Amino acid sequence: MINYKNNRLFVESVSIQDIAKTQPTPFYVYSHSKISNTYNELKKTLDSEILFAVKANSNQAIIKLMAKLGAGADVVSIGELERAILAGVSPQKIIFEGVGKTKKDIEYAINQKIRLINVESVDELQRINEIALQKDESVNVGIRLNPNIDAQTLDKISTGKKTDKFGIDTDKLNNIFEILKVSKKINLIGLSCHIGSQIFNLDVFSDIFQKMKDNAQIFIDKGYNIKHLDLGGGLGVNYKTNEKKLNLELIKKEMDKCFNGTTYNLSFEPGRYLVANAGILVTSVITIKNNGGINFLITDAGMHSFIRPALYNAQHEIEAVEISNEQLINYTIAGPICESTDIFRKNISMPKQKVNNLIVIKDTGAYGKVMASNYNSRGTPIEILVKEDNFFVIYKPLSTKELINQDMIPDWLN
Repeated sequence: MINYKNNRLFVESVSIQDIAKTQPTPFYVYSHSKISNTYNELKKTLDSEILFAVKANSNQAIIKLMAKLGAGADVVSIGELERAILAGVSPQKIIFEGVGKTKKDIEYAINQKIRLINVESVDELQRINEIALQKDESVNVGIRLNPNIDAQTLDKISTGKKTDKFGIDTDKLNNIFEILKVSKKINLIGLSCHIGSQIFNLDVFSDIFQKMKDNAQIFIDKGYNIKHLDLGGGLGVNYKTNEKKLNLELIKKEMDKCFNGTTYNLSFEPGRYLVANAGILVTSVITIKNNGGINFLITDAGMHSFIRPALYNAQHEIEAVEISNEQLINYTIAGPICESTDIFRKNISMPKQKVNNLIVIKDTGAYGKVMASNYNSRGTPIEILVKEDNFFVIYKPLSTKELINQDMIPDWLN
């Protein structure tokens, strides 16, 4: 779906070079068929409800595609919630998480009659009850538990250890029960967890499943009707060609072994897994220089376009859009931003490049455009969705003038 034909890079049946003839770089390109196939395989193998984690890629077209495929939505802000609803996701297939929900966020979620609000603190549970009493409405909630499980992944994307800010420590369940006992407008129908991203270790999944089953039973024994058990996301994604692929069949076997005989619905909330490998970032070489013996390729994309390498030291494969027989040279691929961390890759071997050549950064469908900024007053990238032999612009950034015009100068400064 994203491959080379006759030494030229294609997404489905569309040449990247043909897109670049009409659209300025940098731009993101997503494959409709790759997203669809990944979702369908995941849904079929795990045989559970899939709630797309909107934070991975919040473009309306991507959310709409997920909804048409049958996915619900996992949102973590009022903005993501509004995006999901506008994109056509049924409110009853939306769950609202996040450690910092304001009164405004909670009221909006209640008004939209979403499936449930996942509570992430004792304080938040009390706040929801107060709002529900004021509105005289019963509110469906879930409890996001912090199971204190190490996802064995990067610390910066760990969310399930006791020292992380997410979820409610399972040691505090008695506090939860005390509040629920006196909360007349709270209807507890679900439990959830999410311990981090890029999980490949099957033992970690086994630990999550068993811990969540045990905690669900505690609530059931207390008389609560747990309808939904959300097992989080974090399914590992390959960013290198030779990496071992996550075995979904083995995860399913662990699920069946653990949850055999239970009556609640199981769900997952993947984001990265569904879209990361379906996207690429295309950028142009604007300068070639040598400093201190290092060959730099300076591209028009930078950390403002794609921040993962600067933020996480993430490693993405980078290639030329057109394969050539030119001499191989070791390059450091860097952006134009005035920050020393604006580096995509160091010491990468590529055929000799020229100014205006197109370069592709692979597997950028997740946490790419959604984390882009206007730093240095630069524009964010265009987004494009490819379906078969057609491409569609699904996001057009503000022009520099439009961006500047968002600033407001007080009269006393004129």
